[in-house]
Amino acid sequence: MTKEPMLQFVDVQRSMPQKREADARNKDFHEIYAEYADEKAKEQSSRCSQCGVPYCQAHCPLHNNIPDWLRLTATGRLQEAYEISQSTNTFPEICGRICPQDRLCEGNCVIEQSGHGTVTIGSVEKYITDTAWEEGWVKPVVPSVEREESVGIIGAGPGGLAAADRLRRAGVQVTVYDRYDRAGGLLTYGIPGFKLEKDVVMRRIEQLEKSGVSFVLNCNVGEDISFDDMRAKHDKLLIATGVYKTRDLQGPGSGADGIVRAIDYLTCSNKLSFGDTVPEFESGELSAEGKKVVVIGGGDTAMDCVRTAIRQGAESVKCLYRRDRANMPGSQREVQNAEEEGVEFVWLAAPKAFSGEPVSGVMVQKMRLGLPDASGRQSPEVIEGADYVEEADLVIKALGFEPEDIPTLWNKPELEVTRWGTIKADFRTHETNLEGVYAVGDIVRGASLVVWAIRDGREAADAIVEKLNATAKVAAE
Repeated sequence: MTKEPMLQFVDVQRSMPQKREADARNKDFHEIYAEYADEKAKEQSSRCSQCGVPYCQAHCPLHNNIPDWLRLTATGRLQEAYEISQSTNTFPEICGRICPQDRLCEGNCVIEQSGHGTVTIGSVEKYITDTAWEEGWVKPVVPSVEREESVGIIGAGPGGLAAADRLRRAGVQVTVYDRYDRAGGLLTYGIPGFKLEKDVVMRRIEQLEKSGVSFVLNCNVGEDISFDDMRAKHDKLLIATGVYKTRDLQGPGSGADGIVRAIDYLTCSNKLSFGDTVPEFESGELSAEGKKVVVIGGGDTAMDCVRTAIRQGAESVKCLYRRDRANMPGSQREVQNAEEEGVEFVWLAAPKAFSGEPVSGVMVQKMRLGLPDASGRQSPEVIEGADYVEEADLVIKALGFEPEDIPTLWNKPELEVTRWGTIKADFRTHETNLEGVYAVGDIVRGASLVVWAIRDGREAADAIVEKLNATAKVAAE
């Protein structure tokens, strides 16, 4: 009798890919997890229970057909697994690396709820697509028919790139504009190499270029080209700029030298990984080497900063967060990795003031948790008289991001925004109040996950194609 290829979770234990030892990995920017071998990927995929209502799929923003490609992997049909994975996700090898699976697919796995340990969905997803690249299954897009209509996309991050891929598959002409010298947005300059090595991003950019997507880099809308000129040049526009305005610190001394923005610090580090010369690093301004580093914040950006500082040779790295471990927004997996690598977390602590010029210390207020706030988490309250000073040569602000004032920057005051400054867009079509102008990703949602930006980009592309088809049909009649 042939052994059932699935439902092996009772006999087969959960096993992640091997993680490099902390003392070795904290000295370089290579990814910390090894790749599954083929047999291991089959074994771990076979643990899937193939449940009738797959919560993993329901809780994935892209609704990836996870049980299907796990079964195909378990039975050795890897190319089909890739095709199923790629059908719903533009960048599965990226999501497999950086998605917070513990909060999404894996966190809602049925066998996890029954105490058997979740299926390692993210690692298998990464393995499938990495193998697809190695085997040559990932091809440039070749649309069946080329169309005359063109779409301009502002922002070469995950939302913009996902839309570009989808539009090219429909034969639409696509031009992507970005302020940076390389495409990829936060995938390129925001996320460190130890989570997402840059050749993984660059090969996707190259694939899109070979698919006919044009990139206009080092281009600031409102300066190098006006928004109105872009609207005149293209049939439709898609805004996918992300959010890059840093929430600021308050308190005496917060403007001192040595207090830097997380985005500047991470961008500098990622530029170095490309071999670029970065004056701010060479001068020591954005270097942690030999310094006592304090990172303020508790999200994934803060985790990226503390782990980068360790790799740059900091004397010490501490992360201040005003709530406790259970209430922090960042991935618990990332916190564990950071602790293994030598980061010290100071819970229930918030900055009150800064001393020195350049900065030499952070006045820290000790906190306690009170009643829940609007987010459902307990609100931090100051413990009077419990202040102390934390020594610091470099303070990194990782307090989150807010949208820039797009209507003013682009001289488009009629573009509607919310009271938070995010662009208003229809939640189904992603069209703004300006006809033919769409918006996706963080500039609509606020700071969010890469996987949500990918979903938005794909949905907006489909809505644009539908509108172009309707217009073409009317013209033909």
